[in-house]
Amino acid sequence: MSRSEGIIVFKDVTYEYNATRPILKEANFVVRRGSKLTLMGQNGAGKSTIFSLITNQIRPEEGSINLEPRTTIAVSRQIIPRAELELTVRAFFEQCFPEKIYNIDPKIDEVLEVVNLTPSEKQKDSFKERIIGSFSGGQQARLLLASALIQEPDVLLLDEPTNNLDTAGIDHLTEFLRDYKKTVLVISHDADFLNAFTQGVLYLNTQTRQVEQYNGNYHAVVREIAAQVEKEKRKNAQLAKEIQANKDKVNYFADKGGKMRLVAKRLREEIEDYEDNKVDVRKEDKAIRPFTIEPHDDIPLEVVKITSLTVIRNHEPKEVECEVILKRGMHLQIVGPNGIGKTTLLESLAGGHAKGEHVSAGVKIGYYRQDFSNLDFDKSVFETLMDSMQEKLEEKMRSIASGFLLFGDVMKVKVGHLSEGQKGLVAFAKL
Repeated sequence: MSRSEGIIVFKDVTYEYNATRPILKEANFVVRRGSKLTLMGQNGAGKSTIFSLITNQIRPEEGSINLEPRTTIAVSRQIIPRAELELTVRAFFEQCFPEKIYNIDPKIDEVLEVVNLTPSEKQKDSFKERIIGSFSGGQQARLLLASALIQEPDVLLLDEPTNNLDTAGIDHLTEFLRDYKKTVLVISHDADFLNAFTQGVLYLNTQTRQVEQYNGNYHAVVREIAAQVEKEKRKNAQLAKEIQANKDKVNYFADKGGKMRLVAKRLREEIEDYEDNKVDVRKEDKAIRPFTIEPHDDIPLEVVKITSLTVIRNHEPKEVECEVILKRGMHLQIVGPNGIGKTTLLESLAGGHAKGEHVSAGVKIGYYRQDFSNLDFDKSVFETLMDSMQEKLEEKMRSIASGFLLFGDVMKVKVGHLSEGQKGLVAFAKL
């Protein structure tokens, strides 16, 4: 394969998850060496599936996927699998290579510096023995990126790399990718992040199951797609107007007899031509409906009160007094850099019995976990949502689920087989 053809080439690729879930249908696209592209499409469209096809984890039913000879590929995954949370930092990086890498520590030090997760001098000796599950969500996101970079791949695949990163982490990653010289494909819903460094878009059209390729920054491509949709709608509206006018004429002339019937015949032929000239307007990507979680009538004004917290000072836990009151309908944001303890605080509060926490009678606390560890991956979406309901009303459950784009055959799918975005929707609907 010549360099002009591209480092990755999809040619007439067809793939179905099963008979009811087509992902790609004769899809074609080319990724040039050194390009930085966004892979765009709604949740469940098959973006992560394309990554799996590129890495040869799955194979297409039809068509071919060609890579330049000796091309190396690494994926920065969206979450760390449960089985890997018990690994040490060193073991986590060692598993990135098919063969044992001797003296891997300098490589680990170098890549941790790249992702801005450098331990202090005091922690340096013990850092590589630390268990992966002890890191915060944002720190795990940095480790995932580092696990891909340490392989020094020709092609870097990033799956929602900004998830769980704080502002400083996103800025650091953005600057790194701007200067990165190799090929990058990224899945993300962070428009500003994508616009900062990508040069084109591969858009997975869920209507045609094709991959449409666009050049330009992310915002420009989104505008181009929107303009194309509007143009298609205007064309079809004009054709529909012509069709209706001709149908009215046909009805009028058909009753006149003689030469008027010939006029009616010609008008019918024009109507057929107009119908043939209609274009399939792409369906806009579905978005979840706006939703609110309405408080029960008997919920008191003061929902949760926090009178003390445990903080770490000089490496020692210390209880400090505070007064934080969360009132009915109030939104409270917890901010701070990755690793400072935001998730630890939420986890301690989620049970409703943390020291210093006072939960009013009748208040139920729901907790959305960023690693989805509170989901049973072996249960179907239907089973998961029904199990979470106090009143087992299927009609109500399906109404809530549809607002999160969970309907049809998706309800039968095991949670573990969903895309990460769809798992997140299940976790929200479950609340």
